[in-house]
Amino acid sequence: MRRRKAPERPVLPDPIHGSKVLTKFINAVMYDGKKSTAQRVMYGALERIESKSGEKGIEVFNKAMANVRPIMEVKSRRVGGATYQVPIEVRPARQQSLAIRWMIDASRKRNERTMIERLSNELMDAATEKGSAFKKKEDTYRMAEANKAFAHYRW
Repeated sequence: MRRRKAPERPVLPDPIHGSKVLTKFINAVMYDGKKSTAQRVMYGALERIESKSGEKGIEVFNKAMANVRPIMEVKSRRVGGATYQVPIEVRPARQQSLAIRWMIDASRKRNERTMIERLSNELMDAATEKGSAFKKKEDTYRMAEANKAFAHYRW
């Protein structure tokens, strides 16, 4: 059996935009505890978005995050020797963490020169419902739709 739920650690809103989601994103971009480097990459990407698209960087970021959040996903359930992919709704906290993870993974797999370019392009793509991260969300939703027949195994 599981023990108790892990307490949610509070994060401070980021110093420039006052957004907790942005702080979580920066923390996820960070390697080896190098937060200042992660911040430089993230704020550089937001500035690049502003110069390229003319929109506010934080607004594009929020729009991209909203577009990449998954609503449904599948979870493997073993029932009588067979494994079924059971569609379940995604909790809001998990929606956010999956969106962050997918955005960063997609950015790292792109082949622009710097991480700032990769991240800004992936954010702009996601905001306009394109790009790898958005495709991942669509694929996840499609899987859940395809396995709707096994929804009664949910518990």
